[in-house]
Amino acid sequence: MTAMSARTTRAVGAVARQDHQAGSGTYAATAAGTGALPWIEDTGKVAPKDARALSRMFFDELQTLEEGTREHQYARNTLIEMNLSLVRFAASRFRNRGGDDTEDIIQVGTIGLIKAIDRFDLSREVEFATFAVPYIVGEIKRFFRDTTWAVHVPRRLQELRVDLAKAKEQLSAELDREPTVAELAAHLELPEEEIIEGLVAANGYSAGSLDTPSAESDSGKDQRAYADVLGETDPGMETVENLHALAPLLEKLDDRERKIVQMRFGQEMTQSQIGEHLGVSQMHVSRLLNRIVQRLRAGMCVEA
Repeated sequence: MTAMSARTTRAVGAVARQDHQAGSGTYAATAAGTGALPWIEDTGKVAPKDARALSRMFFDELQTLEEGTREHQYARNTLIEMNLSLVRFAASRFRNRGGDDTEDIIQVGTIGLIKAIDRFDLSREVEFATFAVPYIVGEIKRFFRDTTWAVHVPRRLQELRVDLAKAKEQLSAELDREPTVAELAAHLELPEEEIIEGLVAANGYSAGSLDTPSAESDSGKDQRAYADVLGETDPGMETVENLHALAPLLEKLDDRERKIVQMRFGQEMTQSQIGEHLGVSQMHVSRLLNRIVQRLRAGMCVEA
């Protein structure tokens, strides 16, 4: 038997006899400043059965120790380290969802373990593992709820997505078809507008890659990704928008000014040709055009 297992066995035996007095020979070793608690050099080597018994001892002492003291810190930290197996057990239930976030899940679960330790009371006469696992699982679920959405949406819509999924599954089984928005609203006793909002928000839960082959593509060399079939911005759209914005501004010009604009930009006549047509000089036509263009440009900026 190793020195570590000997110390653990003696400490567990002390719990069974409820002999917690320091200096009685119960513990193989104690650390300075830890009072009656045994000094555990490597908590990772404590067997789960021994950890349960030792945890009761540490919780019993923790209730009498003053928070912030060296003894309290040792007892609390040791409890955390001894019960990390509960975090690993709870995290294993989410191994198919975690992907590369396993370490993050362990850290989040540890937060739940710490909360459980801080709130556990021996007087409840319940095993600590039974008390702690719901805290750990709850923290992990909150982690997935807050981080796995591809698009951030309000929490109420995240929760509504779950309710909608359950309602759609139940109604689909009853109706033998996909339920309508009205049927979902009646089932959940919510306004149809909120149901529509929830359905739209549910699309933000996951995002697909543009490099993923489209569902309509046949397997083989001719597969096309979604990026290959996406449309591009039509450069002519900006021209159409500008013409729509310009039309009411042209109507505000007088007949002579509209005629000058038509001859210069519609018929593409030179300033000299316009001057001959109107019986004015080319310089005068230039000044008129500059004044008209400035008015139109100012009007376009205001409209924008």
